[in-house]
Amino acid sequence: MENPTPEMHLLSSLSSQMADAVEQIGPALVMVNGRQRQSASGIVYASDLILTADHVLEREDNLTIQTFDERTLAAQFVGRDHVSDLAILRVPDLGLDPAATASDPARVGQLILAVGRPSAGGPMASIGIVSAVGGPLRMRRGRMLEQFIRTDAIPYPGFSGGPLIDGRGAVLGILTTGLIGGATLAIPTAIAWRVAATLSQQGFIKRGFLGISSQPVQLPEGQRAGRAQEQGLLIVRVEPDSPAAQGGMLLGDILVSLDGQLVDDTDDLQALLMSDRAGKTVPVEVIRGGTLQTLQVTVGQR
Repeated sequence: MENPTPEMHLLSSLSSQMADAVEQIGPALVMVNGRQRQSASGIVYASDLILTADHVLEREDNLTIQTFDERTLAAQFVGRDHVSDLAILRVPDLGLDPAATASDPARVGQLILAVGRPSAGGPMASIGIVSAVGGPLRMRRGRMLEQFIRTDAIPYPGFSGGPLIDGRGAVLGILTTGLIGGATLAIPTAIAWRVAATLSQQGFIKRGFLGISSQPVQLPEGQRAGRAQEQGLLIVRVEPDSPAAQGGMLLGDILVSLDGQLVDDTDDLQALLMSDRAGKTVPVEVIRGGTLQTLQVTVGQR
């Protein structure tokens, strides 16, 4: 028998690493029974809490999950968010450690695994790469998903609600085929965990809006109105009768803060609007004609 080549060693090492990653996530991976047909997947998000996909829950009662150690447990519906296609279940006395999350966000070209537990037979996995990291994505009724991960990994039936993991078995995102015509997407961990935390507390997500279109711009030192901030959001459209219009925001303003929090890009703004600010009147700072102005804007709610 010929000695293994360096290439064979590399392939064997990569293969073992991928298998180890699936083994690592396995104990935090559950099967979710929330619809009549195919079961789905879920991940242990926190003590006694399961994070799964919203669209796989066709009912809110008589829910069960099955764990890696073959326990079938009753699950209580906690809350759901149609925009991110995420839902939270509570399983008393679950006794499983939460899944580890990746320390770095997904990168285009990164080798990943889509993992699910669609049946009692154990975990399933498919390999692929991160094809794209995009967003914001306009959803139904004008709602926006801040960011998404697209992958070419095969989404076997029942994978929705399961994790997209890196080579260490850490979660990069939560898989779903329920947002855009069956396309395989993942909600990035940073967003999914934030949504999950809110759902676990109040069962729903308040989403605020200003009614503007904007784009990030660099602020030259001489046009920062005395601020150290190097970037803001240029307002390129203000919807008629929107909260922004009613609060006095104008086309050409540069938004630099909302409720005392710096706004450097659209992700910053979306994160601030996704909190409990919907319905509240907050100070909004804009640079207009080189001068800093503070407006009072009542954030709308969708």
